[in-house]
Amino acid sequence: MNQEQLKKLLHQVKDNRLTVEEALVRLKHLPFENLDFARIDHHRSLRKGFPEVIFGEGKTSSQIIEIMKKMQGKGENILVTRLESKKAAAIKKRMPKAAYYPLSRVLTLTATPLVPKGRGTVLIISAGTSDIPIAEEALLTAQIMGNPVAYLYDVGISGLHRLMSYQEKIFSASVLIVVAGMEGALPSVVGGLVDRPVIAVPTSIGYGASFNGLAALLAMLNSCASGVAVVNIDNGFGAGYLATLINRE
Repeated sequence: MNQEQLKKLLHQVKDNRLTVEEALVRLKHLPFENLDFARIDHHRSLRKGFPEVIFGEGKTSSQIIEIMKKMQGKGENILVTRLESKKAAAIKKRMPKAAYYPLSRVLTLTATPLVPKGRGTVLIISAGTSDIPIAEEALLTAQIMGNPVAYLYDVGISGLHRLMSYQEKIFSASVLIVVAGMEGALPSVVGGLVDRPVIAVPTSIGYGASFNGLAALLAMLNSCASGVAVVNIDNGFGAGYLATLINRE
């Protein structure tokens, strides 16, 4: 239950369109609902502005479906990350309105219309094509959380003219998420160009000495450009969530 839903409920009680007992029934699963294998934090929308996000790895499709059904009953928009295609297929049989994005392994289910809430556009930039799965995870996260989003893919520093040809798009963004593997230099380049927050996402893409993204992570943490924050390796979701908090009106 989010803030708008709670306000509506309270107004209904105030206007005698809903009894106190009826309101209590709707609120009985706050702050959480115990499913034995999971405890769904229905209070999170009130605290954070967005409901609990389901991490798909390690959960069965039946468990995910049960969690989604409970959240759907509360009118919540649903985001599932790191979801295998076989599990997604099983979920879509039960919930055909869900949308699955196999590249990023993200599934979404929109219960209420997405209303843009951000003060501006969140721009997602990927250094290479191989970084797009993580970039798309960031984009879909920011999008379902109410941000206008845009993207630039495959504009890494091995051909910097590709990035510079989109200066208007870069300079007009409110928050920028920059996703890069290999040596992880692109966030420093972008951070040196703009006066907006840059969220750097290292990916595990690269040859042996990249150490599955550790080299990119260390490079980003040591960025000489000001205003660059760094999330964990391959954590597109974390970047999209952080961008949402920054971009709130």
